[in-house]
Amino acid sequence: MDLFENGKVVKVCAPMVRYSKLSFRSLVRKYECDICYTPMIVAADFMRSVKARDSEFTTSKSDRPLIIQFAAKDAQTLADAACVVAPFSDGVDLNCGCPQRWAMAEGYGACLINKPQLVKDMVRHVKNQVDNPSYAVSIKIRIHKDVRKTVDLCQKVEAAGVSWITVHGRTADERHQPVHYDAIKTIKDSLSIPVVANGDIKNVRDLESMYELTGVDGVMSARGLLANPALFAGYEYTPLKCVWDWVDIALEHGTPFTCFHQHLIYMLERITSQPERKIFNSLSSVSAVTDYLLRNYGPFGGCPTTHTKYRPMYLRKHSDVKNVSKMTLQWTAVASFLYIEIGILLILCLPFISAKRWQVIFNLNMWNSIARFWNKGFLAMIIILIVLFLDAVREVRKYSGAEPSKEAKMSPNMVDHLHMKLFRAQRNLYISGFSLFLWLVMRRVITLINQLAAANNTSKALLAQTEAANQAARKYMEDIELLKQTLIDGKDEEKSAQRNELLRKEVQKLADELKTSTEALKKSKSEVGVMKKHTESLSKEYDRLLQDHQKLQNQTGSEDKKDL
Repeated sequence: MDLFENGKVVKVCAPMVRYSKLSFRSLVRKYECDICYTPMIVAADFMRSVKARDSEFTTSKSDRPLIIQFAAKDAQTLADAACVVAPFSDGVDLNCGCPQRWAMAEGYGACLINKPQLVKDMVRHVKNQVDNPSYAVSIKIRIHKDVRKTVDLCQKVEAAGVSWITVHGRTADERHQPVHYDAIKTIKDSLSIPVVANGDIKNVRDLESMYELTGVDGVMSARGLLANPALFAGYEYTPLKCVWDWVDIALEHGTPFTCFHQHLIYMLERITSQPERKIFNSLSSVSAVTDYLLRNYGPFGGCPTTHTKYRPMYLRKHSDVKNVSKMTLQWTAVASFLYIEIGILLILCLPFISAKRWQVIFNLNMWNSIARFWNKGFLAMIIILIVLFLDAVREVRKYSGAEPSKEAKMSPNMVDHLHMKLFRAQRNLYISGFSLFLWLVMRRVITLINQLAAANNTSKALLAQTEAANQAARKYMEDIELLKQTLIDGKDEEKSAQRNELLRKEVQKLADELKTSTEALKKSKSEVGVMKKHTESLSKEYDRLLQDHQKLQNQTGSEDKKDL
């Protein structure tokens, strides 16, 4: 309780099933963690079985201050368990926040927040039966949807003598939703005992935000400490020293490999790439893990090379580490070149810098000295990148096609080493291939920018000429229209006289034609008269001939009768 009275925010390691055991608690205490909780222990099982007590609860003299968290559903069982662990710890905590279904079905965890009287009785029983007045009794809860119910619960257990309350700022139904800071602040303001806040404390900024928004007395972290045990010491990511501290502590405590490996997976998750994590996660022995750490991160302070068991392995691999360092330097240079290419391409593609401006930049005097060597340098870099690419292809084929030897199969460390070499070869293949590709793309982009700038200049010149021609054409059209209008205005009278002259000529022509027609008509009439006279003479001649013919017929007929 003295920790809550010094005016500083108390930093607490949360109870985590399988993880917040003695070895991990020893690690986080090295990095400014003030209080550590054990994983949740079911009080009834703890009291019923010696084996459960031996496996669930381990501690040491340096493991203080220590809070034992119990899951219980009746007051006496919790009090009995507290009496057993009291000589070896500084307090017990009642779990009233576990949202797992099995726990709530058994009457443990978050279902207890709806039973304030039972929680109050359990706190009072522990306080009365543990023979240590300074022994702490705390509870860890989740909030209700109606925060007033949570405040009522907290005030009741405060009256029962609880030392402090840890509040996880979510309801029992919430998992990854945002933390309700306002609810935590309301609870803090309604109590006179210390309040510890829990939920989404993943870095120092989260810790500071939680304190500023709620005014709590302490902050508890779970997943944040798993990913970075040095969180409370102000580190953004797990430092290498912390990694090697964990290796030392885990080996010293005899931590099972699964737990040892899983903690390292959490620690390295945010500082390794996905392919590296895939390789590391597949490691299956302590020696393979430590060898991987030595090859990739090197020794630091009290690394396992100080142990006799691992010193020969380190000496055997020391030359490999030097070679790897040389290769790493080489490919670091290529990777840096790749990032420079990406940066240049991004700059060249900036939308607010036009092609004309780039052309102006390219035409600066500072580039004249470089331009003489540009083509040679370009070809030389292509050749270098092609050579590196082919070498990476060769390495990939070498390590992906070859079967491990019998000795390698007998040594998991050697198999992991081959896998690591394959991964590095593939990585180098990608780096060299992308560098070559982007080098060609960058050359093409610069060429296209220059061509685009030239085309823009030509287009602008053509547009200027077209505009000048359009203006001249418009001027000519206006002049023509003006002349037309002038001619129209000046020739109206002349056109009228011309029209009258034409009409006169037409009238004269019609008169002449009429005269000609009249003369022709008169001539026709005279000809008709002559023809009429001639016709009459012909008619008279015709009548005479008919008479003569008739007379001849009559004479011919009388002669015929005489012959008969």
